[in-house]
Amino acid sequence: MAAETIPLTGPSHDMFFSQPGSSRVSSRAPSRRQSLSSGRGSGSGSASASRTSLVRRSVDLEANHKDEADEILFKAPDDDDGEHEHAEYNIPLLNPGDREAEEEEELLLFDGPMSATRGTMAAGIANMANSIMGAGIIGLPYAIAQSGLVMGIVLLVAIAGLTDWTIRLVVVNAKLSGRDSYFEVMHHCFGPLGSGAVSFFQFAFAFGGMCAFNVIIGDTIPHVVAWVLPFTTHHAWLGFLVDRRFVIVLCTIAVSFPLSLHRDIVKLSKSSSFALVSMAIIVASVVLRGVAVDPSLRGDPLEALSLIRPGVFSAIGVISFAFVCHHNTMFIYRSIQTPTLDRFNAVTHASTGMALAGSLLMAVTGYVVFTDKTEGNILNNFAPDDWVINIARFCFGANMSTTIPLENYVCREVIEDYFFKDRPFSKTRHIVVTSLIVFTAMLVSLVTCDLGVVLEVAGGLSATALAFIFPAAAYYALVRGPWYTRQKLPAVACAGFGLVVLLLSCGLTVAKAWRGEGAAKQCT
Repeated sequence: MAAETIPLTGPSHDMFFSQPGSSRVSSRAPSRRQSLSSGRGSGSGSASASRTSLVRRSVDLEANHKDEADEILFKAPDDDDGEHEHAEYNIPLLNPGDREAEEEEELLLFDGPMSATRGTMAAGIANMANSIMGAGIIGLPYAIAQSGLVMGIVLLVAIAGLTDWTIRLVVVNAKLSGRDSYFEVMHHCFGPLGSGAVSFFQFAFAFGGMCAFNVIIGDTIPHVVAWVLPFTTHHAWLGFLVDRRFVIVLCTIAVSFPLSLHRDIVKLSKSSSFALVSMAIIVASVVLRGVAVDPSLRGDPLEALSLIRPGVFSAIGVISFAFVCHHNTMFIYRSIQTPTLDRFNAVTHASTGMALAGSLLMAVTGYVVFTDKTEGNILNNFAPDDWVINIARFCFGANMSTTIPLENYVCREVIEDYFFKDRPFSKTRHIVVTSLIVFTAMLVSLVTCDLGVVLEVAGGLSATALAFIFPAAAYYALVRGPWYTRQKLPAVACAGFGLVVLLLSCGLTVAKAWRGEGAAKQCT
């Protein structure tokens, strides 16, 4: 059966994107390899020769690959002017075999030795699943308590499915526009306003996450130390071991900062694997100890079986925040060995599937046990001397230490793209920018243990914009046709959903602060 194609539009050229089931995307948008060839030569003459050589070599290789069913194709835009104005060169973007070696050679030539490093699909799954299953998972029982058991489960499944689609949509938009980053896609679709907006929200979400993770480290690890070494609590000299500020500084210097210095996100896959094991221990601890928890800590059992409750929109914001990893999407995509759409789709499905399974187990179990007593951090519902939960608290704090580098990677790449895009890599700049980001986030967490309304609003804005509004809006801009067509209508619905959640989530947060509900948390 012939592949169905969707006509697309860009600023200068028409493009055609094959539907899922089709095996290729063809366009006049630039691929990263050609952009590198054209932008980093010694002059216009050498750049043109490099592009022409790359195109001709690609055409020769294509002639040797008769079976094109698994190829993703792009048409070189730079050849539309000059001597190749009427040529129809199709360039295999990411093919197996010899093509892989040639791409690595091009990466080494133009981007340096770090750029050609590629990870396995398992490494990509570990990084993405770790990015999804972050701090938000311990707040999911509270989301169920706000929305009701039945509605909460429906929301979890629906938002997980929508997240899976929009993560893949980020990469599809990059293919359609011929760009290789979220920043460039938004600039291609909406100009400087789009690139500025996505840069702001990416940085705000990732930096806010780093601050929140440091706060969590300060709230969990000292309790574990006090449980293991109870004499330190009142000791004159060793009391600093249970001081949250000392713990935050120690974890930052010993764990988060060294990991954050890695240029390559692939090298974070091992720490991400450790973080996933830690998250599995946390979920298992809540499930196992929830069954045997002291009756005095349990909530009203009559509250367990609830259909829907007034806090539905608050729950949507919490669940959306828990599942957002779109700011990491293009970095993870480029880290995969032979990053085709099919391979990335498999990584995305596996990661969101793992996240959904863990989220459902944590959310339902935690809520059914504590019902109306469910707190925002489900671990706080358990006794301070529960040894199993203290292990979970330690794992959670350690998980946050290894997740901070992923968020730092995003912050650093946003700064590089926005301010230093046309400059070569500088080791000094790399260390300075990384240090500023990591230690500024540490300082914020030292002066407060409750980021308050400002970060709550910023997080809600960033999560909703990055996950639902921007990917759908970019796809809408790239696809030709009226808004009600089968191709564009899902994007319209997704963007509308994101806008509603954004307004309601922020509105409810501001209203809660205005009414003075909830006292500011005091650091202990």
